[in-house]
Amino acid sequence: MFVLDKDGKPLMPCHPARARRLLTSGRAVVVRHTPFVIRLKDRTAAESAIAGVEAGIDPGSRHTGLSLFTWTDNVRRGLFALQLDHRGGRIRDKLAARAQYRRGRRSRNLRYRAPRFSNRTRSDGWLAPSLRHRLDGTLSWITRLSRWAPLRAIHVEQVAFDAHSLAAGRPLTGVEYRQGTLAGYEVREYLLAKWDRRCAYCGAANVPLNIDHIQPRSRGGSDRIANLTLACVPCNQAKDARPVEEFLKGKPKVLARILAQAMAPLRDAAAMNATRQALGRALSATGLPVRAASGGRTKWNRARTGAPKSHTLDALHVGELETVTAWPATVLVAAATGRGGYARTAPDRYGFPRLRLPRVKQVHGFATGDLVRAVVPAGKKAGTHTGRVAVRTTGNFNIRTAHGLVQGIGHRHVRLLQRADGYGYTRTKETTVTDRSAFPPRPEGRGLHAGGDR
Repeated sequence: MFVLDKDGKPLMPCHPARARRLLTSGRAVVVRHTPFVIRLKDRTAAESAIAGVEAGIDPGSRHTGLSLFTWTDNVRRGLFALQLDHRGGRIRDKLAARAQYRRGRRSRNLRYRAPRFSNRTRSDGWLAPSLRHRLDGTLSWITRLSRWAPLRAIHVEQVAFDAHSLAAGRPLTGVEYRQGTLAGYEVREYLLAKWDRRCAYCGAANVPLNIDHIQPRSRGGSDRIANLTLACVPCNQAKDARPVEEFLKGKPKVLARILAQAMAPLRDAAAMNATRQALGRALSATGLPVRAASGGRTKWNRARTGAPKSHTLDALHVGELETVTAWPATVLVAAATGRGGYARTAPDRYGFPRLRLPRVKQVHGFATGDLVRAVVPAGKKAGTHTGRVAVRTTGNFNIRTAHGLVQGIGHRHVRLLQRADGYGYTRTKETTVTDRSAFPPRPEGRGLHAGGDR
């Protein structure tokens, strides 16, 4: 739990049991519900011993892992784990829909709208809104954590996928990355992320996985990333050199899913390359020491400590370390939800206003996105419901909890826990199963390990 002194300055985090004792004895008050922050009434930072904590960041296109830890003699001890879920995909879809509305209005028989091209200049370092969101979200949480904990340094993983080597469809030799960390490593790591470390055919996880050619090379298949997937050993042997259509003849839904996912563009790799340097510059601007490390170093650290694969544990293992003694059992998941919109109307499919939305966002003192707790004494919805609220002018609210959506809760039963801050919070258990979804060693001088479809 995060602890502040009586002046609001950060102290060393404490165990939840100690925080409860401080609150029960009246020595502390609650400042924030999620993440939980307390403030001491009788102590200042000058009177306390503050060793300081450090932060690890594992940036990703869809999820970013953050970890706070103490670091003494190259030994780390995890204190806090956060998984930040980005909404860059939804931002991209909304921008595409807005562009379609604009094009549609210009092509219909409406009043003439002159095209505006001369005022669309972009400054140096410009990022698309979906990419800027990933950068701003990560930087915002580092700023928040520095207000709640005595942050001393930041360790960030510098992720760099080579889109050319991924899409080339042939081994790059000679001056084209003949040796070094790029030799097959990027393809393997990208496939693990793309297929969620599971067998594409049966969905098996936490088992050894092979790189499998969807269309076998003996039938004209290539080594392009769009023709590669992951397969467990039994599925790889059962498929052998058969085309995927023949192998999945009795599973049309699985076949359609695999073909659609295989042809997905390298969007995630491009997003990471675009924001990598901008994230480093933004973190350096905070004034804290920033130490960059490679993804290969992170994976090697996890292999030595026996830690499973997760975004938060990757953040804990970024950079130089000897060992990790402990990490949190639960992870706080902060999903970016936004803070609402400025639009006062809801458009139909042609872009014309359909509904008039209320101008006042608060109803009975609550606003959509607030973290609330509702205690319903009787009825079909009896019980305690904690989560984000969606207000209605009728006074009957909807609350989205960790177990689902509860509708029609009267505002008289609702109590405010925390004002909306643009995130929806849930908690999940940290991964405990050792990650065994690694590829077998590649024989010296041979290409990708493709099992039995040669």
